[in-house]
Amino acid sequence: RINACDRPDKYEVLRKEFEGRKNIQVFSNGHLVSRSSDYIIYSVEAENIDRVVAEFGPSTKMGAIVGGQTSCKAPEIAAFEKHLPSDCEIVSCHSLHGPGVNPKGQPLVLIKHKSSQESFNKVEKILSCLESKHVHLTWQQHDRITADTQAVTHAAFLSMGAAWAANKQYPWQIPRYLGGIENVKINVMMRIYFNKWHVYAGLAIMNPSARDQIREYATSVTELFKLMLRGQREEFTERIQNAGRKVFGAQPSSSELLLDDKVLDRFSLGELPPERVKNSHLSLLAMVDCWSRLEIVPYNHMICSTPLFRMWLGITEYLFRTPSLLEETINTAIDDVNFRGDDLEFTFAARDWSERVDLCAFDAYREKFEKIQQYFAPRFPEAQKIGNEMIRTILEKTMEG
Repeated sequence: RINACDRPDKYEVLRKEFEGRKNIQVFSNGHLVSRSSDYIIYSVEAENIDRVVAEFGPSTKMGAIVGGQTSCKAPEIAAFEKHLPSDCEIVSCHSLHGPGVNPKGQPLVLIKHKSSQESFNKVEKILSCLESKHVHLTWQQHDRITADTQAVTHAAFLSMGAAWAANKQYPWQIPRYLGGIENVKINVMMRIYFNKWHVYAGLAIMNPSARDQIREYATSVTELFKLMLRGQREEFTERIQNAGRKVFGAQPSSSELLLDDKVLDRFSLGELPPERVKNSHLSLLAMVDCWSRLEIVPYNHMICSTPLFRMWLGITEYLFRTPSLLEETINTAIDDVNFRGDDLEFTFAARDWSERVDLCAFDAYREKFEKIQQYFAPRFPEAQKIGNEMIRTILEKTMEG
């Protein structure tokens, strides 16, 4: 039997939704769930986990297994250790994908923090219904890997959305933002802003490693943009090429790219132009520069990568391992002033998101996120449909990586 509850104001809605299901018991509060359940999962925002566990943790059934689904495990584990009875066992988890993605074959992190092998096996058996790929980590490893694979990826797409909104642009209406790499940028940006703000705020703000990396990404964006403004072609080129060799140099030249234009051109929110328009791709150049400076090798985390990270890595790899495209991008960044306004707003956005995260300002994060979300909302239904199809297609191509 499944015991469940939500916030008190949602009790009646949840009860009516499941009133015909004999194996699901909806309770009015977490105390009633905690005292009657053998395995308890807290699905709570990271910033609220301590308060919620403090309230309901003392009611935990003797000997129960307790876990959580937060995206940042440091505050979750601290809350469990502080507020749960000492006889409880702790096995936590985290599905590394969004709610719109089929969990089959996707990474599911399992953390055996304080439990017997028998209890851990029980949790694995329960969660096997998701048909996900189980990955066993410590909570420290989880937080470092999610910082490496998710935090900066989200920051990049959040900054794109902020820049387009600041310029009053809908990028699918502008030829230079259509086709290939641009389709991934637009569709993933829309996918992120379609979701709840706290999904990204908790991961960024509550994880110290994530804060450091988001700050480093903003620094890379800023420094590269200054080189572009000054027209320092030699220094800019050397920095980009050195970063590319450091991040992608270990990949054999004969290895197949994760993604290419033939796959990506199919998923556009607008009509493709007759010829592809050149782009400075500051967001991608800065990402590889950031990875290089932090000594992150993204391929090392493929087993724990989210669908969004695999797409981000795919288009970044495609740019850096296609020499003619990388040369064109560098020349565009230095010579073509048509992108300067867009790149300026992107730089402002990257720095602003980083500052909000550094200040642990949840309210400020939410305010900015929801304002941009409202701007793009009219196209969310179409973007979700195209984005879901894109993710399914791209995951089929990248899952083996």
